[in-house]
Amino acid sequence: GDTKVVPRGAADKVFITTAGVGVIPEGRELGARLVEPGDAILVSGPIGSHGMAVMLARGTLAIDAPVVSDSRAVSALVEAMMDAAPGTRWMRDATRGGLGTVLNELVQAAGLGVIVDDDAVPVEPAARGACDMLGIDPLYVANEGMFAAIVPVAQADAALAALRSLPGGAQAARIGEVVASPSDIVAVRNAFGGTRIVDMLVGDPLPRIC
Repeated sequence: GDTKVVPRGAADKVFITTAGVGVIPEGRELGARLVEPGDAILVSGPIGSHGMAVMLARGTLAIDAPVVSDSRAVSALVEAMMDAAPGTRWMRDATRGGLGTVLNELVQAAGLGVIVDDDAVPVEPAARGACDMLGIDPLYVANEGMFAAIVPVAQADAALAALRSLPGGAQAARIGEVVASPSDIVAVRNAFGGTRIVDMLVGDPLPRIC
């Protein structure tokens, strides 16, 4: 959920809020404490599209790129993946702060590390181009219709097949693995074997979008 803060005196109009209520199915448990070294990291779709689409739609930048938000419901994707991979350990929507932020939160909570293969992370070409022009790492850009999940490696292929069978998950990908060491670190490995550290986001590369 979100908490909104507005300037003093600005809350003088109607504010509309929504809330969702649901039931956790019996026997379903997710959490960072369940994650184990060797587990696979999956994403349900491309990253970075929503934040860049909103930023470009504001018209303050002289960039004309066909970036489309990924905003969509993910409930069907979640259910399909959970049915195919009942041992799923952890799941998070990668909204504000992007995938890099939620993975950092995961390693800090789990006391483990993750290694992400840069070439395996799906990013739409238009969104990547806009990020490159602005010097923004897609890993830190907000998303609205994708999530990251940690599953046992033996169930990764089944989970991906289930996600890819649905329209919103056609570009689902396995992007890396959980490691015991180095802990508390998100490392991104490039095609040449080099690695870079993705730190917890400080500030925000984009204006608040929601």
